Amino acid sequence: MPSRNAERRRAGRRSSGQANRNPPPALAGTDPAVSTEPPDDAEPAAVVVSYGFDAGPPGGPAFAATIRVSGRRRGVDPKLARAGDSFVRTETVAGVVPGSGRVSATSWVYGVSAGEWDVSAELVGPERARRANAGGRLERAGWSWRRWTVEPAPAVPVRTRWAPIAPLAASPGVVPGSFTLLAAVALVTAVALQPAFLAHHGINPGAAVVASLAGIAAGLAGAKAWYVALKGFSRQNLREGWSVDGFLVTAPLAAAAIALAVGVPLGEFLDGAAPGLFVAVAIGRIGCFFTGCCAGRATAGWGIWSSDRRIGARRIPAQLVESSVGAALATGAGIAAAAHVGFGTGLVFAVSVLVYAVARQGLLRLRAETRAFSWRRAARPT
Repeated sequence: MPSRNAERRRAGRRSSGQANRNPPPALAGTDPAVSTEPPDDAEPAAVVVSYGFDAGPPGGPAFAATIRVSGRRRGVDPKLARAGDSFVRTETVAGVVPGSGRVSATSWVYGVSAGEWDVSAELVGPERARRANAGGRLERAGWSWRRWTVEPAPAVPVRTRWAPIAPLAASPGVVPGSFTLLAAVALVTAVALQPAFLAHHGINPGAAVVASLAGIAAGLAGAKAWYVALKGFSRQNLREGWSVDGFLVTAPLAAAAIALAVGVPLGEFLDGAAPGLFVAVAIGRIGCFFTGCCAGRATAGWGIWSSDRRIGARRIPAQLVESSVGAALATGAGIAAAAHVGFGTGLVFAVSVLVYAVARQGLLRLRAETRAFSWRRAARPT
């Protein structure tokens, strides 16, 4: 699910309003200092632009590519230029894998004056990357859904966007809002499937649906609380970001407690909820893929071109693999429930959740993003 931390917000604030006065480096890719959101004190205008480059021939370890993005507002006399009329921004794209093909990098520049901008980008290092990209001059990057690839885009002037909605600007391989839409579809589908299994076994589904809705509400609160616990308490982390682990722990416990309170048999309630729960996982992770959250590691081997919302590259499709696991578990739980295999004992639910928990530990290792726990355990994927 979408994730950022307080350090990203602080890095964004330091860059606000200083587009052409000693701009700090804006790290990209897997570096935790990245922020694609406007800082709280940002000017209302932002420039959003994407550039593409080639990762070079296969061989050798992953490297960090450094891009210098420059912009100047059109129609401004250089002698009368103000602080927000130009910028020079240096960004580092970490973890570029040689042989992985085309890579895109999207820049969000806040604290600029509204209007049209001439923007250019140059790959300044390392030398191996410059050699693979005709000396470092970068082309504007566009995206073709039909070809599923990055392609050159016209180098036309860039019009500024209103800063609060700048993160919704199109970037290669990303469909803004897809996670929210598919998450809503996933939750509705999960609630709609449970009554069918309960009715099949002669159980009135009305009270069960009420318990499930209450469980979903508690699960969303748990997902937010767990995300904040992992990322640290901040206003930005309260506004955005969720953790599926928090949902999967909190929602069933709350729903089960309410089901007992209203007289729904607990075993039947849980087993009837299992197919829908994992259908929701299957649908929701597709939304993650198209939104660019929970992105997989870049790879030169088997992978699908996708984005982490800022850096697009050939990646292990971690979200789609997890979606497939969810679909398989939903199918297995549905067959077991329909065939009365252990139904009513809670066994269908317990086995499905256990298998998912074990599989998820392996799936997390496919992710690009890492997290460090506050008690200083080794960094692990989120």
